[in-house]
Amino acid sequence: MHSRGMASDIQERIKRLIIDGRLPSGAPLPTETELMELMGVSRNSVREALKALQAMGIVEIRHGFGTYVGAMSMAPMIEGLTFRTVAGHYRGEDSLLQLLELREALETGLLARLVGRLPAADLAELDALVERMQAEAAKGPVGADTDRAFHAALYRGLDNQLLSEVLEAFWDAFHRVRTDLVDGVPDPKVTCEQHREILAAVRSGDTVRAEAAVRDHFGNIRTRLRSTAQHD
Repeated sequence: MHSRGMASDIQERIKRLIIDGRLPSGAPLPTETELMELMGVSRNSVREALKALQAMGIVEIRHGFGTYVGAMSMAPMIEGLTFRTVAGHYRGEDSLLQLLELREALETGLLARLVGRLPAADLAELDALVERMQAEAAKGPVGADTDRAFHAALYRGLDNQLLSEVLEAFWDAFHRVRTDLVDGVPDPKVTCEQHREILAAVRSGDTVRAEAAVRDHFGNIRTRLRSTAQHD
C-alpha cells in the first residue's frame, strides 16, 4: 500500500477506535507507541495520521500530555466555507450571494416548526436581544454578536444540536466574509425593526407572516450585496 493509502487507512482505524469505544470529546486515546504496536506501523505513519485527524478536529494533540478525542466542532467546515466563498468572490463568482441563499432557504424552511411554539424563556431572551439591538442602533451599527445570538436563540427551540451548529457555521462564514468583502454597514434601525418583526410573527403563530419577515430580512441583505457587486 502506498504511503497516502496507508495514512488514510490508519486514520480510519483511529476513527474506528473512537467509534467502537464510544469515546466522548476529551477522552484520552492510546499513546503513539501503543498505536504503533496495535496497528503494526511506524511512528511517522501514526504521527501523519494523527496530524490529519487533528486538522479535521477529530483528535486533539496536547504536546507533552498525549492525544485526546477532539471537540468535533464545525470549525473545519467554517474555514472551508469561508475560504471557498472568498476565493469564489475574487474569481468573479456570486459566492457570497450563494451562501446567503443557502442560509435563507434553511432558516425559512425551518420556521414553520417554530412559529407559535417557542418556550417562554426563549421568547424572553429574544425580546432582550431585540431591545439590545435597539440600544445599539441608537448609537451605531447593530453588533454582530447580538445578531448572531438572535438567530441562535430563535432556532434553539428546534432542539436539534447538529442543525443549530450548521446554522451557526453558515452564519459565521457569511459574516466573516461579508465584513471583508462588502463596503459600508446596513441601516441599524432597519436591521432592528426586521428582527422585531420576525419575533412578533413567530410569537403570533402566523407562519406566513414569519416566513415573509425572514425573507424580507434576507432580501435586504441580498440588495446590499448586489449593489456592492455592481460597484466593484
